[in-house]
Amino acid sequence: MFELLLPMLERLGIIVTVAFIVTRFRFFRELIDQKTLDRPQQYMAVVFFGLFGIIGTYTGITYDISSFEYSSWAINLGESEALANSRVIGVVAAGLFGGYRIGVGAGLIAGLHRISLGGFTGIACGISAVIAGLIAGFFHKKDQPLKLKTALMVGALAETVQMAVILIISNPFARAWDLVQEIGLPMIVANGVGSALFLLIIRNVLNEEEKAGAIQAQKALKLAESTVSYLRKGLTVESAQKACQIIYDEVGVRAISMTDQEKILAHVGEADDHHNSGEGIQTRATKDVIHTGDLIVARHEDINCSEPNCPLGAAVIAPLKRRQEVVGTLKFYVRSEKDVSNVLLELIQGLSALLGQQLEIAEAEKARELAREAEVKALQAQVNPHFLFNSLNVIVSLTRTEPDRARSLLIALSKFFRQNLGATTKTWTSLKEELQHVKSYLTIEETRFVDRLHVQYDVDQRALDMKIAPLTLQPLVENCIKHGIKDQQEDCEIIVRIKSVEEGVKISIMDNGTGIDQDRLKTLGNQEVESEKGTGLGLFNVNKRLAYMHGERSTLRIISAPGEGTEISFFLYEKEEEVSA
Repeated sequence: MFELLLPMLERLGIIVTVAFIVTRFRFFRELIDQKTLDRPQQYMAVVFFGLFGIIGTYTGITYDISSFEYSSWAINLGESEALANSRVIGVVAAGLFGGYRIGVGAGLIAGLHRISLGGFTGIACGISAVIAGLIAGFFHKKDQPLKLKTALMVGALAETVQMAVILIISNPFARAWDLVQEIGLPMIVANGVGSALFLLIIRNVLNEEEKAGAIQAQKALKLAESTVSYLRKGLTVESAQKACQIIYDEVGVRAISMTDQEKILAHVGEADDHHNSGEGIQTRATKDVIHTGDLIVARHEDINCSEPNCPLGAAVIAPLKRRQEVVGTLKFYVRSEKDVSNVLLELIQGLSALLGQQLEIAEAEKARELAREAEVKALQAQVNPHFLFNSLNVIVSLTRTEPDRARSLLIALSKFFRQNLGATTKTWTSLKEELQHVKSYLTIEETRFVDRLHVQYDVDQRALDMKIAPLTLQPLVENCIKHGIKDQQEDCEIIVRIKSVEEGVKISIMDNGTGIDQDRLKTLGNQEVESEKGTGLGLFNVNKRLAYMHGERSTLRIISAPGEGTEISFFLYEKEEEVSA
């Protein structure tokens, strides 16, 4: 009995080879991943594991129950011969991985083949192969990982059942009993260990591949993160050049290239003396990728390089997609097709997908920026009728009593609106232009207040080059006049102060008017406020534009108390301005 155990264990080396080969098949990967196989894949699995069982039969050891002699290989068996083999391993693997159908199917193939060989136990072993498939199918768990101890137990159990079937079916019983005593324990141990070994090898191989895939995914994510600041600006010559350089420094290939739909945007690495950015796409394979959206491995003759000594012998070309539309390609150049590994293919597939997502984000951010600019323009436009109504009231009031002054104010108003309309077509202006705008406005307002209004300007000339959102100061000054000093009979005062500070510029508009109560102060500038005195729309618009274009730190700060006047201020920060410009 123990003379048979060692040769049986030695034959398990075949299991190692088959286990490695089986990991190359797609249907087996689907089985391992617990995915549902379609009918063709099920047939393929049945045939494969059935053939695996047949291999286990042929690699068995022939035992003559009359002479008690062993022979190495089984081909045709005589009436007095039996077979110690590892057929059960293939059938058990089929049932454990695929369930009843695949287990029984593989058992039928392996069992019928065993019956065809004849021998003392031919029928019993054929029936046992089908039973082994049923037993393994019972332990199949679709949603749970297969454990090594389960494979060990099921392999040993299936072989134990086979020994029992031999005792029941094979005649005479005495010979069957002698056979089971001789080969039973070695086969139970060998096939139990073989089933576990089969699973262990498959699991380790697939885990190594998953680990390699995870490393490539991590590398792709790292590269995508490194290039995000460039590609979010869109697919341009500059962004492509930066992205290609980053990828080239991390990936061991001969060169990296990027194209749009028509031309080469960047080429980094070898052959950059004749693979020039700005040239039109010449490679037929690249055009095919743009047309079909599928990754292509281009051979040397497909690259169509005009330089006979070009070191770039092959290329992997992947599409760059934005909203499912191919907008360009990413190319990995290598020395020859031999250098195109599965690892490299997985890397470029993952990286091209991530870069495509960055291009989608770039497009979304551009659309958001355009929408924001449109909203800014709309907010700026809202100021015009607001001021026009107040100005016309002033001019109408002077038409009969002081027509010359009314005429002068109409001229001043036309100049004001010329500057006002120009501001609505610009995103930025300077503090100097804004201050001139305010002075034009206050010239008109001083006429209405006659000698009651006094305006002071405290301006640091060094601060006037700072950029600011157009039509920001005038609504603040208008708010002082309309709500602060409107009801005062004399000594109305407005101070416009622009001062350079450490981080930028501080701008303050102050009046000595009636002030604002605390309840209204909490909402002013943050929302429209319905009241008898107004809606707060002017301050709301200004505050919203400041937040959009200068950042939340530049929003309005209002200090006021009833009877003590109001100060409205905000800061323009150097850093905020540089980022927004």
